[in-house]
Amino acid sequence: MNAVRYPKEVSLVEVGPRDGLQNESTPLQTDDKIALVEGLVEAGLRYIETGSFVNPRWIPQMADSSDVFHRIARAPSVTYAALTPNLKGFERAMAAGASEVAVFAAASESFSQRNINCSISESIERFRPVMDAADTAGIAVRGYVSCVLGCPYEGDIKPAAVLAVCQDLLALGCYEVSLGDTIGTGTPGSMDALLNTLVPALGAHKLALHCHNSYGQALANILIGLQHGITRIDSSVAGLGGCPYATGASGNVASEDVVYMLQGLGIETGVDLDALIAVGESVCKKLGRDSQSAVAKARGG
Repeated sequence: MNAVRYPKEVSLVEVGPRDGLQNESTPLQTDDKIALVEGLVEAGLRYIETGSFVNPRWIPQMADSSDVFHRIARAPSVTYAALTPNLKGFERAMAAGASEVAVFAAASESFSQRNINCSISESIERFRPVMDAADTAGIAVRGYVSCVLGCPYEGDIKPAAVLAVCQDLLALGCYEVSLGDTIGTGTPGSMDALLNTLVPALGAHKLALHCHNSYGQALANILIGLQHGITRIDSSVAGLGGCPYATGASGNVASEDVVYMLQGLGIETGVDLDALIAVGESVCKKLGRDSQSAVAKARGG
């Protein structure tokens, strides 16, 4: 039996300040968001989802994203990214100084209709003005695909459906697609089957993983991704962000737990684990909640 070959380095995409906080019931003050972003950078993270420029009526937790972008102390070689669902959002992100933007689609028609009130194909078409504006401005665009391993309305999602959406986003101009297990129902078996379809067709370098830990499978699923050659992993400090489709369940996989696992595999991340744990402890104290990181809990956080 051949030994598994893991990547030497993995780049972490820290989604706590955006995807994490937007799913937290307790709002975080702007000054505390700024401290969170700056603390993550000090801990060694080099890609931070800093905010979202969606209609604040939809996601009030992100209403101060422009202030956060304007007021953070920028560090060199750090990407401060923003989610931008439409051209207006893109223009606001550019005015705020976002380094990069992201657009999002779903692999489930039902989820797309219920989440953004349009079909998958219509959502892709809506992104064209954003992609054109980003191309003109020389701004990179990352793509997200939700529900790649399961949908709260349709159940299991076929790998072919995920492949089709990924191909559309890449053809549109996204440099990378992040595969979101939105409800966290994926297992190593379903992740392996998905990547057996996607990696040969698209290449591991075009893919990232965004695993939720609702069923405790996130690290195992990430391990499968590493075995397929994927070197970009989304995670959230302290596991910020619950799962809105599973009451009481954890959402995003904790960055601390991912870093600990990668260190154990001898994979370089550039992240100081102790500093990251401290950032997670600080933000959890401000939110009045416990960290979802097993590593932080084991270390006495």
